[in-house]
Amino acid sequence: MRYISYWAFPIISGLMWLSTLLGLLIHWIVDTHREIYASMGNGQTIAYISDVGASNLKPLFVVGCIITTIFLDLSFAADRWLRHRGRLVPNTSTGEKVLSGLCIFFALIGTIGLTFLSGFDTLRYPRLHDIFLLLFIAGYLLSAIFICWEYQRLGKKNRQHRVLRISFWVKLTFVIVEFILAIGFIATNFKGLYDKAAILEWVIAFVFSFYVFSFCIDLWPAVATRNNRFSTNSARQMEETYYATHPSVLPDTARDTQDSQRTLTDGHRPHHGNGHQKTRTEQRDF
Repeated sequence: MRYISYWAFPIISGLMWLSTLLGLLIHWIVDTHREIYASMGNGQTIAYISDVGASNLKPLFVVGCIITTIFLDLSFAADRWLRHRGRLVPNTSTGEKVLSGLCIFFALIGTIGLTFLSGFDTLRYPRLHDIFLLLFIAGYLLSAIFICWEYQRLGKKNRQHRVLRISFWVKLTFVIVEFILAIGFIATNFKGLYDKAAILEWVIAFVFSFYVFSFCIDLWPAVATRNNRFSTNSARQMEETYYATHPSVLPDTARDTQDSQRTLTDGHRPHHGNGHQKTRTEQRDF
C-alpha cells in the first residue's frame, strides 16, 4: 500500500470511462448486431454513444458517467489541495491560483454536462441531451485550457521539474486534438452526416480517457511526501516545504546558497585539541 496515493483517482476514473465506452460499443456490435435505434436519424447506420446509452444499457451509461466524473473531480481537488499544502509544486502567485480555480469551475460544468446527458437521453429528451452534451465538451475543454495555462506558468518558474513540462504537453495535445475533433463533430452533425459525426463522437470519447489518465503524471510526485503534514500555508513556506522534501530538485541558486552556508559553518566551527568536538546541528536553508 506504500505507493497507493491520490494518483489512483484518475486511474479509477479513466478505467470506468473506458469500461463504459467499451461495454456500450461491444454490446451494439456483438449483442444487437448493429441495431438501428429509434433515436437514430434517417439513413444513419452507426449509432452515437447516446443512442446505445438510451437503450437497455442506460443504467450502465448513467452509473459509468457518474463514477467517472466523481473520481475525475476528486483528481482536480487533490491537485489543488496538494499544491496548497506544498506536497506538489505550489501555486505561489494570485494568477496561478485564479487559473487553478477556473480549471476546477469549468470541470464542474463538464461534470454537470456529462452526468445529466446520461440521464436525459437522446430518445426522450433530445433538446436537453444536446445542451448537456455541449456543456460536457465545452466545460472539460475550457478546463484543460486553463490547467495548461497554469502548468505553463508553474513550469516557467520551476524548470527543474520535468513532470510539469510533460503534463503540460500531454494536456496541450489533448486540447488541440479534441478541439479539432469537436469542430468536425459539430460540422458533420449539422450537415446531416450522422455516420461520420457518430464516428467522431466515439473518437472524442476515447481520447478523453487519455486526458483523464494524464492526471496520474501530476499526482504521482505526492507519493514521496505522503507522511508530511504542515501547519502553515504561506507561499514562501509552501515552497520551502516542497524543496525540503525534494532536495534533488533544488534550483541551482538555492543549492549554491545552501552549500555556501554549510562551508561558512564548517569554517567557524571550533576545534578542540584532544579530539573532542562539540556536536552541532547541521544548518540548512529549510
